[in-house]
Order: sequence, then C-alpha cells, then structure tokens
Amino acid sequence: MAQQSIQSNPKLAQMIKKRRNELHLTIEEAAQRAGVGTKTWCRYEAGESIRHDKYKGVCKALNWLQFPTEENGGSEINLEDYKRHKAWSKFLAENYGDAAALSFVIGSDILLDHIKEDMAELSALSKGTHIGQIGTSFLVHMLPTQFLTNYNYEFLYAMYCTVKHLRLIAEHGGEMIARSVLDEIILKLIVEESKFLIKEEGLAKEDYWEEWIYDIFDDMDVETYLYSDYYLAEDEDYHFLHWMEDQFYCE
Repeated sequence: MAQQSIQSNPKLAQMIKKRRNELHLTIEEAAQRAGVGTKTWCRYEAGESIRHDKYKGVCKALNWLQFPTEENGGSEINLEDYKRHKAWSKFLAENYGDAAALSFVIGSDILLDHIKEDMAELSALSKGTHIGQIGTSFLVHMLPTQFLTNYNYEFLYAMYCTVKHLRLIAEHGGEMIARSVLDEIILKLIVEESKFLIKEEGLAKEDYWEEWIYDIFDDMDVETYLYSDYYLAEDEDYHFLHWMEDQFYCE
C-alpha cells in the first residue's frame, strides 16, 4: 500500500524554511533531526509533499507540535486542554495572563525534549564531552557561547532538574521565582521555545506577552551579560561558576 502523504504548498514550504532559519539550523542539521536525507528536506522547502510517516520527524526538527496549517487534518490547539496540563501555572495565568502560562507549558515540554536528546548523545561519549562536540545538539545555539565547553552531561542534568523543579512549582500553584542565573536562563529558553507556535496560532492577545519573564527577573541582566557581546570574568555574578548559586530574592 502506498504511503499517505501530507500535501505541501508554497506557504507551508516557506514556513518550514523560515522556521529552520529561526532555529539557526543548516539543511543538513534539520534533515538529521527529522531523520531524512538532505535532498528530501530540500524537496520539503521546495513545496513538495511530505510522507505521512515523516510528519512527526519534521515537526520534531522544527519544534512544532503540529504543522502551522491545518489542511493535513491536525487539530487546533485548545487552551482548555493546556489548562489541564500538569505544568499549567495558575500563578502565571493570574499575574501575567494565559499566554504566559501557555508559553511555560509548551516551552518547558520542548526544552525537556532537547535536554534529554543531548543527554542521550553525551552519555554515549567520553566523560567531559560538551554539546559542541556532538553530532547535532539541540541546545548549542541556545546557551551563552562564552561557556560552551562547560555544557557537559552533568550540566545538562542540572538543567533537566531545574526545569522539572519549576514545573513542580507550577503544578502546585506556587510563585514562580528565579533565584539563580540558571533559573533565569531556563525561563528565557522556555519562552524562546514557545514563541513560534504561540505567534503562528495567534494564542496571545497581548503584543508583549513574552516579557513576563523580565517582570519575574525585575531586570534584563540575563540579556545584557549572557546574550550580548560581553565578556564575563570569574568574579562576576553571571559567570558560569555562579549559575547554580541562589543569588536573587534571597533573605
């Protein structure tokens, strides 16, 4: 029996290419994530159909829960379904709106997948290997570049535990607080991972819904020191050596 296929179109092809560029992926990297050849991926970006058994791989490569068009029969995102998710934060919803709580659910789901994928890669390599040395890292373009060689299996496990801890706080309705630099980085990455889906689906009523994290941080130091051309010395708060220390909102 012939494989069913998802009929592509110029608009979907353009969205696939745009999303790949937003994630800073080469065609080879996107194809590897999706489990297809580079020529096959090029055909997707040229507007050709996508075999049904490759659908999930393409979504995984692009951090999509589903294609942004619904012609393939996918179901629309239902906010009420997300409100029943364990990671739905009543605190975020009540203080910053449903879009903030939704971004936490979606973004933390995606980020956990990335962390687990990279951990699986690192676990098969020698101790001390960092994410810049593995075939295709899901995190290498997301974390501050100055400290690339520190992102080993142990650090990724710390990231994993931090995400799980924040989700536990969300589940029990606790106040979302960033006490460490790692907390701030994780929350920033969660928002970044959720942005595309929320924008494409028109799920945010507010223009600046993603800025809830900076209200929680009470500043933009994570951007200033870690995501700009700024060199950090070891004695500075945002140096990697201090990422796991509780520095903020401590009595």
